[in-house]
Amino acid sequence: MASTEPWLLENGSVRCLTKDMKHGHGHSHGRTAHNMSSSSLRKKSDLTLVSKVRQGSLRNILVNLQEVLLGTKISILFLAIPFAIAAECKNFGRSWVFVLSLLGLTPLAERVSFLTEQIAFYTGPTVGGLLNATCGNATELIISILALVRHKVDVVKYSLLGSILSNLLLVLGTSLFCGGIANIGKEQKFDRKQADVNAILLFLGLLCHVLPLMFRYAGNAAELTGTESLALSRASCIVMLIAYISYIVFQLWTHRQLFEASEDEGEDSDVVSDESPVIGFWSAFVWLVLMTAVIALLSEYVVGTIEAASDSWGLSVSFISVILLPIVGNAAEHAGAIIFAFKNKLDITLGVALGSATQIAIFVIPLSAIVAWIIGIDMNLDFNLIETSCLALSIIITTFTLQDGTSHYLKGLVLLLCYIVIGACFFISRTSNNHADTVNQSFRSSDEGIMRI
Repeated sequence: MASTEPWLLENGSVRCLTKDMKHGHGHSHGRTAHNMSSSSLRKKSDLTLVSKVRQGSLRNILVNLQEVLLGTKISILFLAIPFAIAAECKNFGRSWVFVLSLLGLTPLAERVSFLTEQIAFYTGPTVGGLLNATCGNATELIISILALVRHKVDVVKYSLLGSILSNLLLVLGTSLFCGGIANIGKEQKFDRKQADVNAILLFLGLLCHVLPLMFRYAGNAAELTGTESLALSRASCIVMLIAYISYIVFQLWTHRQLFEASEDEGEDSDVVSDESPVIGFWSAFVWLVLMTAVIALLSEYVVGTIEAASDSWGLSVSFISVILLPIVGNAAEHAGAIIFAFKNKLDITLGVALGSATQIAIFVIPLSAIVAWIIGIDMNLDFNLIETSCLALSIIITTFTLQDGTSHYLKGLVLLLCYIVIGACFFISRTSNNHADTVNQSFRSSDEGIMRI
């Protein structure tokens, strides 16, 4: 019987949690929609065999390995990681390295969510919430920083824009469509308060992208050096980070009830109920560091091989960055959102889709621009006319879709069709992008020549 109980592992000892300890941990860590979404892909580990190992430290290591590596339904994708490393070392094929690295990132993103939740059991709700806020989009942030180091500013902009678009249109659209079809006889309702908070923050982020774009068109292009737009972008980034900090305070302290309402609905027999930690604090911390290091390695491969994959497949870098990177990189989180929509738990679905979009818009993008500023690379918030228009229209149509607090499959279908049209737009933009890249490179080389003089 003991083997079916959750285990508390620390200092090499394995022991079952008592009822008092369970109540003590309870819901104290304040599970977010992201946690609930990720938990839908988890599976309970059968520790019967491991518990028979006599040696304490060895047993601890085996339980850790089983819980962390085999505790997810997509653990098979971990096999892509050694293949990606081998393909890179043997120069097997750049496009293969790209694909295998992307597949390897999928379970890692889900496991980072699991490990931050395990740490939150020991640190309490506030630190746990802050961990979720910073690690929720760890993959996007690491890819962005590594791309910036390689001076690939366009890849950063496209991939982050793609993450927002895929969350607002693809994930939310698929979730509302599938949920509407699965619950066609019921009225699907959700709490509008959380959606409204995310919407106003997304509009703030949009304003910060539109102003540098308008600045470029309003000024005389011949006289404009780009420094004004860069200065405005950096000021906007600081404003957005202040807004994000306020959002965290709002979410974790002052209006916590808005974001915890979904948790009560989330209890479901099909979902692994994480009322107790399954690995120890230090074990979770070490695993989190290791997982982050592997994410950094695979992200380095993705950034390094994206142009090769583009040439090999005949697809533009913008299409791969905007469409393919976000779909594969966030597949685990997206699957969780869709699963909860099937179960008519739209508050969790909205928490995942809108929460991720908001986090990228007002945290990851401004932080990337500030990191670029620190390391001496110019990254402004001018995402060009087509990209900014797609972002603006996506935010507007999503806000209109969610305004009445109810949902049906037609709303989801329209969001999905919008995403398909945007995907088609980036798919056919290869020639214009290549022309723009050539122009940009000639401008850069002339600027460098002037700087040398």
